[in-house]
Amino acid sequence: MKRLFIKTYGCQMNFYDSEQISNLLSSSGYSITEKSEDADLILLNTCHIRDKAVEKTFSDLGRIKKSIQLSDKKKLKPIVAVAGCVAQAQGEEIMKRSPWVDIVVGPQSYTDLPSLISKVNKVEKKKLINIDFPTIPKFDFLEHDVKEKKISSFLTIQEGCDKFCSFCVVPYTRGPEYSRSIESVMMEVKKLIKRGTREIILLGQNVNAWTSRDDRGSLITLGNLIDEISKYDEILSIRYTTSHPLDMDLKLIETHQNNKKLMPYLHLPIQSGSNNILAKMNRKHTVDDYLKIIDKVKKYKPDIAISSDFIVGFPGETDQDHSETLELIKKVKFESSYSFKYSVRPGTPSATYEKQVDEKIKNVRLQELQSELKKHQFVFNQKFLNSKMSILILHKNKKNQYVGKSPYNQTVIIDEKLESNQKYLNKCKNIIGQMIDVTIISSFQNSLEGKFSLESLG
Repeated sequence: MKRLFIKTYGCQMNFYDSEQISNLLSSSGYSITEKSEDADLILLNTCHIRDKAVEKTFSDLGRIKKSIQLSDKKKLKPIVAVAGCVAQAQGEEIMKRSPWVDIVVGPQSYTDLPSLISKVNKVEKKKLINIDFPTIPKFDFLEHDVKEKKISSFLTIQEGCDKFCSFCVVPYTRGPEYSRSIESVMMEVKKLIKRGTREIILLGQNVNAWTSRDDRGSLITLGNLIDEISKYDEILSIRYTTSHPLDMDLKLIETHQNNKKLMPYLHLPIQSGSNNILAKMNRKHTVDDYLKIIDKVKKYKPDIAISSDFIVGFPGETDQDHSETLELIKKVKFESSYSFKYSVRPGTPSATYEKQVDEKIKNVRLQELQSELKKHQFVFNQKFLNSKMSILILHKNKKNQYVGKSPYNQTVIIDEKLESNQKYLNKCKNIIGQMIDVTIISSFQNSLEGKFSLESLG
């Protein structure tokens, strides 16, 4: 049995792709190893969203070069492959800077890996690159066999983007928007259920842009898909990410109100609270447009938690623009969010914009913004003290604590050493993969601590 080492960078979609690559190569005789030095094939599945992620790829390739020096001349060097968005954007550069790489393959063409691996010839030093956007989508070539049991599973339903935000590489690395058919998605749902999945997290660059046709030929959208998935009794929780404000249709908002299995959590990036910057970003919506969507969502689902993404220091961002972003955060009171300094991505329109913001100014603004975001997140988490929530128990951590997710996407820790928890576990031991009533006893910045509710046992 040959051994495969995969290192995954970036978003949940890359982790989903890595699982598919592992499944794909298992049919070629590869099993996963956690140690790169034991591998016959080393594969980096890369992210191109920020400059640090790209440099991390080249840094790791440098370490790989050192690790594959022959200690025994009889031992073959491992095949080295780079997949993902860096491969798509900088395939030739990878081969130039890291000539020990054998294969470069893009995120839409990794189904060609078995063929490429079979063609690698170390003697002839032949290099293989496939960064095409195939006319037949990769999902049609994947069997979606699920090897590993997971309580919570990612499921990619949509890829690519047609929005062309001026800072974003996705349209160039993942291609135009593509939605998998409902038949393809539901086939994978059934396989995940058979392997023990109880929560499905639907993925897409613009996941709420997903569309398909039902058996009558009628157009259906993400809300319809969620309703279909929720019909399976085994599925206890459904989430989705990442959404775009322009694709929040009424059906999806109504699904948040009507479908109890769809968790009350919405990740809806705005990126900036300044209309001036939003226009430069080519976001195609204003702050007022965004706030109207939030108001509508909360009208249908008042207790929903809203999170967002923010980019600090976009070219031309002024102190006033930054202040407007802080004001938006204070107004919406986001329950959690991700925030980053603007990073120049070669090939994107904003890379050529004038008035690039000084790095020191970016650092100060990021600290201010994150401080404001953390304030609202902490207040939100404190609201749940002494309250009871249904928590999906996912696994046990290294400290022998149970780890779960709240409906609002908070991590919840339950320490089995707590006396009341021991009493609960004595009566109900097989709790991983179940929704359990938990009383919150402590609140932190990024998590909650709970105890099992003994009264729920009767």
